[in-house]
Amino acid sequence: MSDTPMSDVVQRFFRYVQVDTQSADEHCDQVPSTACQFDLANLLADELRALGAEDAYVTESCYVVAHIPASKGAEDKPALGLLAHIDTTEAAPGFGVKPHIVHYEGGNLVAGVVDGNEVAIGPDMLSDLDGLVGEDIICSDGSTLLGGDDKAGVAEIMALVARIHEDPSIKHPRLGICFCPDEEIGHGASLLDIPAFGCTYGYTVDGGAVGELEWECFNAAEATVRFEGYSIHPGSAKNRMVNANDLFVQFQSLLPAHMRPEHTDGYDGFIHCESVSATVTHATARYIIRDHDAELFQQKIDLMQRAADFMNNELDRPRVTVEIKQQYRNMAEIVKDYPQLVQIVCDSYEALGIKPLVLPIRGGTDGAQLSFRGLPCPNLGTGGYCGHSVNEFVVVSQMERVVDVLQELARRFAE
Repeated sequence: MSDTPMSDVVQRFFRYVQVDTQSADEHCDQVPSTACQFDLANLLADELRALGAEDAYVTESCYVVAHIPASKGAEDKPALGLLAHIDTTEAAPGFGVKPHIVHYEGGNLVAGVVDGNEVAIGPDMLSDLDGLVGEDIICSDGSTLLGGDDKAGVAEIMALVARIHEDPSIKHPRLGICFCPDEEIGHGASLLDIPAFGCTYGYTVDGGAVGELEWECFNAAEATVRFEGYSIHPGSAKNRMVNANDLFVQFQSLLPAHMRPEHTDGYDGFIHCESVSATVTHATARYIIRDHDAELFQQKIDLMQRAADFMNNELDRPRVTVEIKQQYRNMAEIVKDYPQLVQIVCDSYEALGIKPLVLPIRGGTDGAQLSFRGLPCPNLGTGGYCGHSVNEFVVVSQMERVVDVLQELARRFAE
């Protein structure tokens, strides 16, 4: 445990991650999907009001919205939106987060001990750790994820608002602040009233290492594949039973192994089987399909349908169905027309001695929805690593630098 006094952004982060906000895909027909997200939303709205926000409120769908008046002389500049999401993923345990700071001295980064076993990650699994020796790092106790995705972004935006409140001389245009629910299950910013938000440009703060800038993301869809079997007593099954378990196995074998996410990186797309439930009679598999290239994305969707068609043609009757649900598109289609949004971030990073790292997102952010809805919105790093796992961590110094970046970015938008 480090003895270093906690900065404002770290104090906020510790406070926020201890509020349970895990979203739930099983309740994706309602927003928010979990009532506990209101706990953090109301806390943030109260803090925003105390920090001088002119209209902080929480919508019935759990969106926190507020505006910070422009500094003197910047009243006529376009309003800038800063956004993050309050929910955490279901991919790992997320309730009862217990954050602590580890002074990392190399080797394995140990979050904690669970059931007598160390929860740790080393440079062999994450080479970025080699560059973090000597850093103070925030981890969970190993029994849960940390919640840096995206409460690090929430804390950093809130720390900027606090700075502006304490020092009115900081230059900035009118700022729109929004914290969204249910990003992890695909809702995100879909219900944000963009005209009322009133911003010309925006940035989500929902990425990895400080210095990251992402304006390309996946095209994304979800596929639900259903398999209908026929059950009969196994003693009488010959030439009669159709086992839905086997249908799933056959279908999965028809999808190329090289398209699985564990064999892809960079601009590679993938088809990923996230879950399957099966009996002899029925099986349901849930897949996600991702690709930066729209044509290759469609080819992956078509491949899944062709696999189903092939099986149905070989069976006694159609027993495999594929249902595709579109999720989001590559925001590069929109942001490419606003190169200034990329350049101003790179200039801000360089002014602070931070090397810009422009990367394609191997995922999505609220910025994808927002960009196609009229608010071009690239994504910034938060200082977080290993999201969606119990090995998740956030680097203290990087969080503090992100607040500096947001301040510099606001200053440049005020000019």
